Amino acid sequence: MNRIEKTNRLTKMAMLAAISVALMLLLRIPFPPAPFLVYDPADVPILISSFTFGPISGILITVVVSFIQAFALGGDGIIGFFMHVMATGSFVLVAGLMYKFNKTKKRAVAALVAGSLAMSAIMVGWNIIVTPIYMGVPREAVLAMILPIILPFNLLKAAVNSVVIFLIYKPIGRFLK
Repeated sequence: MNRIEKTNRLTKMAMLAAISVALMLLLRIPFPPAPFLVYDPADVPILISSFTFGPISGILITVVVSFIQAFALGGDGIIGFFMHVMATGSFVLVAGLMYKFNKTKKRAVAALVAGSLAMSAIMVGWNIIVTPIYMGVPREAVLAMILPIILPFNLLKAAVNSVVIFLIYKPIGRFLK
């Protein structure tokens, strides 16, 4: 890859990061059973980057967007940064790696499902560890929220993002290539 191609790729990745931050600011939907859990579509451009440029680009954009959200936009500081990197990073890494080696519709669906499941499982674990510290509640209270609140939220968030990505990726991916 020559210098112009690298600059072009970096510019497109920066554009996707900016779109991610804009989406985070424009659309925020609290999850009714637990308003501290908020859906935003910021992961969509990040996953598009992972599908287009590979999982490393998705991880890099995840870190940048998570940092901006946590520290520049009044997010949840280091805990919010960490949780966002873990959630989005796991989805991006799994889905991006699966799609990278076989770019078919069938493989995209499998990658999105696997990424969704990975993110949901990883976030169950991290919520058990981090949420008691963040919310100042006993671990038992968090454990009681896993099945009725935390797992459904993560599965729903991942499913919505996956459907959106599946519907819009091809035309956007062609443009980005």
